[in-house]
Amino acid sequence: MRARLIFPLLLGALCIPSISIAEDSQPTQETGLTSTATDTSAVSELPQERMALPLDELRKFTDVFGKIKQDYVEEIDDVTLLNYAIRGMLSGLDPHSAYLEPSAFTDLQENTSGQFGGLGIEVGMENGFVKVIAPIDDTPAQKGGVQAGDLIIQLDDTPVKGMSLNEAVETMRGEVGTRIKLKIVRVGERDPLEVELTRDIIQVKSVKTVALDNHYGYIRITQFQAQTGDDFQEGLADLREKTETLNGIIIDLRNNPGGVLQAAVQVADQLLDEGMIVYTKGRSTVAELEFKATPGDDLNGLPIIVLIDGGSASASEILAGALQDHDRAVIMGTQSFGKGSVQNVLALNEDHGLKLTTARYYTPNGRSIQAQGIKPDIEVSRAKLSDKKQQDFFREADLAGHLSNDNGETAEKTQQQLDSEESRQRAMLERDFQLQEALNLLKAIDILSIEKGQG
Repeated sequence: MRARLIFPLLLGALCIPSISIAEDSQPTQETGLTSTATDTSAVSELPQERMALPLDELRKFTDVFGKIKQDYVEEIDDVTLLNYAIRGMLSGLDPHSAYLEPSAFTDLQENTSGQFGGLGIEVGMENGFVKVIAPIDDTPAQKGGVQAGDLIIQLDDTPVKGMSLNEAVETMRGEVGTRIKLKIVRVGERDPLEVELTRDIIQVKSVKTVALDNHYGYIRITQFQAQTGDDFQEGLADLREKTETLNGIIIDLRNNPGGVLQAAVQVADQLLDEGMIVYTKGRSTVAELEFKATPGDDLNGLPIIVLIDGGSASASEILAGALQDHDRAVIMGTQSFGKGSVQNVLALNEDHGLKLTTARYYTPNGRSIQAQGIKPDIEVSRAKLSDKKQQDFFREADLAGHLSNDNGETAEKTQQQLDSEESRQRAMLERDFQLQEALNLLKAIDILSIEKGQG
């Protein structure tokens, strides 16, 4: 049976409705399909190579097959046994290759909308337990307090130990509105934690923007989906409208598990004027690709800070690595995940397929990120920033009978407008020490650029 290449390169999360496959650590399952591209019309045939089959090993396989059929404690049909064999063959290759049976394959094909049902977590397997790679923003998992690095040891009343990843994923699936209890072991916590989550339809916004201090922009990329490149371009335009003058941006890739290779390339291309973005190398010529920037920098050289952490993987690392190698951005945070392999999805028939690791990817300077990750230029760990304001002092606006300002607005109205936006920014920064440090650095770079220009 001939395999057909139906999807572009996968670098992040392959999702199954309800939990997710993230291509970022061990075999990973995710709560939806977030790593494929939309265009499935261009189908290319993979080259077929004839090779001698190892007859002794095939005889051994048929002997084992026959023994199971004859002596296993329960009767099992041929199709089930062969499916088990295929699964085992692929899972033995690496954590990211997998046999896609109808439900997973259909979900993969339907994922390009960025909407799916589930909990909203990227997970993998570690020492027999389900490990959380990253919670997806604005999902039941993230709102319920699930954190990157958590080990899920029990699902409702069923221990995870002994389950395969697919079995754990199936257990976490369910109808929207139904609840599930996760028992979690977390670093720094003495006793296991219990979290109860309600399954929901997950709608992932790939790009979010916030204007900071009227001169700086914050862009959060949650996942790299097929439309992320266009969303990023719209985000830049939105920030220009929201700010008086846009003097620099912060790109937040923390807990971004990856996604579509082409989406990461599109974002990088918008920020680079020339040069290599990423290239891949594999055994097949089909897997050897190069992506280069086209002329034009959408920010015209404005400073960029990129935030990464241990949940930043695959496509996130491609973007961070390209900007770092071209000295286009300062990378800040903690070391990234280190998932430097590429998967292709091959269709076997209408509802079965293979997700197969076909290449490693390399940054412009020839760095392989596999099992290494991106090291930040400035390491900043997570911490909570407490910025207490001197609220006890009176202001002119608090005095009875105070004069209004000269711009036609009352001080009260002006302050209300400021408070609504400033309080939202302040709350955001107070919760996020890394973001506060990134903004401080961006301001410093801006000040130095102004002084250099005046000098």
